Amino acid sequence: MSADDLDELYGLLVPLDDERLLVPRACVAEVVAWSQPEEMPGAPAWYAGTVGWNGRSIPVISFEGALGKTIPQAGGRTRIVVIHCLGSRLQAGVFGVLTQGFPQLVRLNPDIVKPDPTRTFPERSPVLCSLRMVNEAPLVPDLEYLEGLIADETSVAA
Repeated sequence: MSADDLDELYGLLVPLDDERLLVPRACVAEVVAWSQPEEMPGAPAWYAGTVGWNGRSIPVISFEGALGKTIPQAGGRTRIVVIHCLGSRLQAGVFGVLTQGFPQLVRLNPDIVKPDPTRTFPERSPVLCSLRMVNEAPLVPDLEYLEGLIADETSVAA
C-alpha cells in the first residue's frame, strides 16, 4: 500500500431533491429498493416510518425534512440508503435515508475535495459542512446527530 492510498477513501454521493449528500462508503450497509414505510402516529414529517430490512424493522427518514425543507414524493428512482449507526441508541443498529435516485460511488482525495466556505449551517443541524468537488457541492451529514434525532423520536413513541 502506498502513501497515496492512505490519502484516499470511497464515498457515496446520495441524490436528494435539490442537493447531494456525501457519505463515507464504510457507513453504508446497503442501498435498497423503495418500499412504503409503516408510519408512526404523531411522528414529525421527516420521520417517514419503518421498513423491514434483514429481518428487522428499521427507521427511515427524509433528509430534506430533517433540514426543514419540503419532503419530495417517492418516485420510480427513490431508494433507501441503509446507514450503520455510529452509536448504540437505535436498537436496529442502522437507519434508512430516502434518496431521489441511485447513489454514485466516488473516490475521494485531497486533490479533489475542498471545504466550501460559502455555506454555513447551524450548530444543531443534520449537516456538518459542505464540500467542493469538481462540479459538485455535496453536504456532509452529521450521522450522529441524525441517529440521536431518530432515537429521541422513537423513545417518545415507545
